[in-house]
Amino acid sequence: MKIRENRTFAQVEVGETAQLTRLCTIDDLYAFASASGNHNPLHLAGYDGDGDGRPEAVAPALWPAGLIAAVLGNILPGAGTQTRRVNLSFHVPVIAGDELTAGVTVVEKLADGDLRCAAEVRRVSDNALILSGEVQVTPPAKHMAFDSVEVPGLIVQRHRHFDALIAKAEPLEPMPTAVVAPEEPNALGGALLGYSKDIITPILVGDPEKIAAAAAALEADLSGIEVIEATSHEVAAHKAVDLVVEGRAQTLMKGHLHTDVLLHAVLRRERGLRTSRRLSHVFVMDVPGFSRPIMVTDAAVNIAPDLETKADIVQNAIRLAQSIGIETPKVGVLSAVETINPHMQSSVDAALLSKMAERGQITGGMVDGPLAMDNAVDLNAARTKGITSQVAGSADILVAPNIEAGNMVAKQLTYMSHAEAAGIVVGAAAPIILTSRADDDASRLASCAVAALHAQANKGKIHG
Repeated sequence: MKIRENRTFAQVEVGETAQLTRLCTIDDLYAFASASGNHNPLHLAGYDGDGDGRPEAVAPALWPAGLIAAVLGNILPGAGTQTRRVNLSFHVPVIAGDELTAGVTVVEKLADGDLRCAAEVRRVSDNALILSGEVQVTPPAKHMAFDSVEVPGLIVQRHRHFDALIAKAEPLEPMPTAVVAPEEPNALGGALLGYSKDIITPILVGDPEKIAAAAAALEADLSGIEVIEATSHEVAAHKAVDLVVEGRAQTLMKGHLHTDVLLHAVLRRERGLRTSRRLSHVFVMDVPGFSRPIMVTDAAVNIAPDLETKADIVQNAIRLAQSIGIETPKVGVLSAVETINPHMQSSVDAALLSKMAERGQITGGMVDGPLAMDNAVDLNAARTKGITSQVAGSADILVAPNIEAGNMVAKQLTYMSHAEAAGIVVGAAAPIILTSRADDDASRLASCAVAALHAQANKGKIHG
């Protein structure tokens, strides 16, 4: 821990200077908005405040001014300093992404024991003057040496990875989507949300009266949306698959029916959507505080996959990761340990999958295992265990040993780490959007975006 010393009035000399450098991030501005109550959209992401056609986040003037307070309170004079008077002029706005240097110079020692200090903040990239002025402070009365105060870290619950995926999908042509049995408000609402953002064009397949009732509950207008009548969920699933086979739809969306009913139609031998690979489910998760999206597979389809099935699960996830912009996905195959234990089948399977990727039986990504959860996602944990790997500590994809483990990982990230989760089934000739009644709007919209990006990336390919 770093030792700091403050300076009393007697110890400070005129002409002394101190400075610090800090990067302004969008998360800083969200934290400032939460603490101050200033929710001016000019200061948050995605707002074109200056009308130049480029959304940007402009820092509130008091944010760079706060850097001056940080210099005074942390360095010169240091702990115990109290601000008495501030006179600052603001010259150039700060944009999220700017790196700033804040500096303070002692100009005068006043008769009353205060210090008059010149203050300025400049942008590092071009030395532009952000603010300048004077601050009068009362320095600490007592000299102290102390450990740096450890301030609890803050995680902004903002799902920027999903924002980026949705923005990436919006320019695409709306994806024709067969929505199976949207006969309940939540099921219909997800489809209509994707429709409102021009990500999908829904074709509703099910009981017209129940669909109309769901729309009425949502106060939604279904004008212009095709509705295809089906007398049962089984019939609706088969009709929806027919739409994909005939080329009228590019993907499926699960509505208010059991998943196995939908997948039974997908896997039918005649005019189905089978490919050479097994179907598997992938959660694409936006975890606040994580620098990248995390994918978890398989948490919904394959209960106790054998090695051959796991190889398909890994390959499916790699293809999906590439579709959303991860050029060479890093795949961490999970177990309870990071060494091979012949009595723990998940560790043996993980090692074999890693070797299969090395020999070209799994392509497109880097695969390593066995890895425990900690050393799959945290670089420090991997280093502590002495693991040398391009995947350890930076995995994009987490492959669970079975459905229970996958489900637990995904639910823990959702309910304890405040992640949003987009879920789709891959490995078929078309992606299948799986939404849950517990999903909120962000998850539903992100699921549509992920499916649209995957369908676009795999046009004309048979692996799904």
